[in-house]
Amino acid sequence: MLIDDIAELRKHISDYPPQLFKALECLSEELGRELFLVGGTVRDWLLGTTPNDLDFTVDCDAVRCCRTLIHALDGGTFVPLGTAEEDAGRVVWKGLTIDFSSFRKGASTILDDLILRDFTLNAIGLSYFNFCHQTEKLTLLDPLHGAEDLENGILRACPDAFVNDPLRMLRGYRLWARFGFSFDAETLEALCVHASLLSRVSVERVSYEMDLIMASCRAHEVIAAMAESGLLFQIIPALEDGVGLTQPPSHHLDVFGHSLAALGNMEIILANPEYFYPECKDLLREYLERPGMAEVLKWGAFLHDLGKPETRKIREDKGGRITFYNHDEVGCKLVRKLGRDLRWSNEKRERVASLTAMHMHPFHLCNVRRTSGLSKKACLKLAKRAGDDLIGLFFLAMADSLAGKGEKKPDAMEEELGALLCEVLETYNKDIAPALHGPRFVTGKDLIELFSLQPGPQFSQILNELQEAQVEGEVNNREEALEWVKQSLKSEE
Repeated sequence: MLIDDIAELRKHISDYPPQLFKALECLSEELGRELFLVGGTVRDWLLGTTPNDLDFTVDCDAVRCCRTLIHALDGGTFVPLGTAEEDAGRVVWKGLTIDFSSFRKGASTILDDLILRDFTLNAIGLSYFNFCHQTEKLTLLDPLHGAEDLENGILRACPDAFVNDPLRMLRGYRLWARFGFSFDAETLEALCVHASLLSRVSVERVSYEMDLIMASCRAHEVIAAMAESGLLFQIIPALEDGVGLTQPPSHHLDVFGHSLAALGNMEIILANPEYFYPECKDLLREYLERPGMAEVLKWGAFLHDLGKPETRKIREDKGGRITFYNHDEVGCKLVRKLGRDLRWSNEKRERVASLTAMHMHPFHLCNVRRTSGLSKKACLKLAKRAGDDLIGLFFLAMADSLAGKGEKKPDAMEEELGALLCEVLETYNKDIAPALHGPRFVTGKDLIELFSLQPGPQFSQILNELQEAQVEGEVNNREEALEWVKQSLKSEE
């Protein structure tokens, strides 16, 4: 394929330091190797964007190319990428990554190498020399017509791509998540046929791709498509137990469908959180600015009902009512196990598990608030357990509520959640924060020296109950706190 507008493509040269291209020229001359720009670099340029990484292919000596480039640049860090069967490496320099790989096994020309890649839109290359110097028409190396697929938004697998590397199936969904492209019919059929091959891939590689999908703005769309092909259930088999599992009349979807809908609604909430909690605008944005929070919240929404299949009961003593008692706690344990299996960080695993364990709390408090009003003590317990993820918990509750549209769903549930968060935050700022973060009226040292108590579980119980009394306004200074402890101990005698 010939590119008529050479200037449009070559303008990307100015997006990179001139020193880099001069060093690449030196590398090519010194080693006598022809360099080819390939893959994501060419793809992104054709889409009109400038990537921070440059992908090069050479016939051989990829690692030597890396070390020669570092010498020519008089700087940079070498990162090995290859395996025993691959010759590949990376140079990290001034915020850029420059990757080199030798022709794939069995390839003797650049066209042969391109055909062995994952998808046709990544099987496109350019001669580096021609790209930098040729003044006439520039020839795209495009043996599988990937440029046409790129223009049409089609993800078409290269021949035997999934058999050669099953991770490419998941990478295809990640490309969908990034660009909004979709598979052609033949590729989709191959995905369904070869889905079980994903078990051959290391967990770390799978988890990395899944996190990129979940962090994208199309997580719901792509995860739903992964479920249709069966690939999702190769990664998280427990989710398949929720397919077709009916729920009480407050829900209109089965357990898996509801989880998927909660993920979709979480994406909607994250795009415009002020719409759902208009009184808490600044706090919402501040919370979401934390690194990785959107990803954690989307995982939390998608996995919050993971414990339902294991806890589902049909209560004949209650007219055939469907129940999921303790599904939140069971789900918490399952999420922790899943997080370990997927090699999540401890922080990420515990945050998603904690959200799962607590996701029913806002609904329980709505019921309490509706019937008897909300006590400061209840707000304190919620705030202490939720910790830094109090806002995130209400994001999850809103996504959960929006995903349930059954005829028995309480009216105005979303409005109640909004009002509840406002009241909890108001109580927190006025009464709870001073008790949690201010100086304690009574310490453990006081319990030992003034009341002759020995350290143990009783300490925590006394101090926690005293904190509750302070929040409720029953205790306002040290003298009152000491008297409260005295009376409390006397009542236990």
